[in-house]
Amino acid sequence: MPVVVDPDPMVVETLLASMPAGSHGVESVDRLNAWINAHSDEYVVVLGPTLTDEEAVVTCEVLRTAAPAISTILAREHLTGELLAAAMKSGARDVVHHTDTNAIAQALNRAFELFVALRGPSGSMHMSKVIAVFSPKGGVGKTTISVNLALALTEKGARRVCLVDLDLAFGDVAITMQLFPTHSIEQAIGSEDSIDVEMLDGLLTRHQDSLMVLAAPPHPDTRERITPLLVSRVIRTLRETFDYIVIDLAPAFDEQVLTALDETDEIVLVTTLDVPTLKNVKVAVETFDALHIARDNRHLVLNRADDEVGITADKVEGILGMSVDAQISSSLEIAAATNAGSPVIVSDPEHQLSASIRQLAGTLAGDFVSSLGGASDSSTPQSEAEAKGRRSRRRK
Repeated sequence: MPVVVDPDPMVVETLLASMPAGSHGVESVDRLNAWINAHSDEYVVVLGPTLTDEEAVVTCEVLRTAAPAISTILAREHLTGELLAAAMKSGARDVVHHTDTNAIAQALNRAFELFVALRGPSGSMHMSKVIAVFSPKGGVGKTTISVNLALALTEKGARRVCLVDLDLAFGDVAITMQLFPTHSIEQAIGSEDSIDVEMLDGLLTRHQDSLMVLAAPPHPDTRERITPLLVSRVIRTLRETFDYIVIDLAPAFDEQVLTALDETDEIVLVTTLDVPTLKNVKVAVETFDALHIARDNRHLVLNRADDEVGITADKVEGILGMSVDAQISSSLEIAAATNAGSPVIVSDPEHQLSASIRQLAGTLAGDFVSSLGGASDSSTPQSEAEAKGRRSRRRK
């Protein structure tokens, strides 16, 4: 995944704008080294124009021997013969002008092709997408939407989907689906350095042929023992075998939630039409902006969106600065289905919630599938690059 290095935040933002979603930015070479040590699957580093030529060239030389599978691209303000000669000697793959978005895109594609060639076909990463369902306020129907969305993405059994309950203190995914897990994420505690696909497979609970569930711990005191690193490793390991990972997040901005958001490709933000919830959701959106989280990949869902409450969808869009992707009206059938442990999208496929969630699932799938239940499109390097968040910037 592309990593941009530049001490100027505005330069980082400008460069990231021309790169695949999920590309990462750090402000120094020291931060770059820390990031690469924790992310062995990176394939390209873009060294921004605010770095001195000397620092950029030295960084290329270091990466050439320390991480030969990672390409380095120098994005410079001035392209001189002396710089090009030094860059070539240091092992830089490309030197481009920092405002030439086409040249940057071509350089990234060449870096990706080299990465795949070095790793071989068997080393290519499985294409996957992580979707986080979040609300800063509890009781808005977040878990109901998470469950139904996960089922919508697996409709007809065509996709492998894992639903992860990361409301680690009071997760309700299992009980909502009438599942009785024998294992949960609790059994992975302490396995940060050894977790793999086989181990995680033993912790999952099956709901349908293509939907697996990683349940939350049964007791709230377990939450403190689940480290952010474990959360990150679990999500990345699930990426290796699942087409979609849907995460039901806790209504908080704790370290576990922020780590999951760092790994997220798409965010589904759930709100109801009451002033306190809208206020909290606006603060959440501002927090996402400050942390550079999924800026262009957020989807707003209005739950219990009844006209008579006095706040319209247009007003919500004006308040939050986001368009509404789905509206779900209040319904006794939804509560009844939840109590019965049979999600609405299964028990009543024609229900208004079912239709809205299927439409949302199609929007989230985007280029990933030609239609819900269609063939996966795993040929673009952009999809592979949508994996990393911006934890280093958050912890400046």
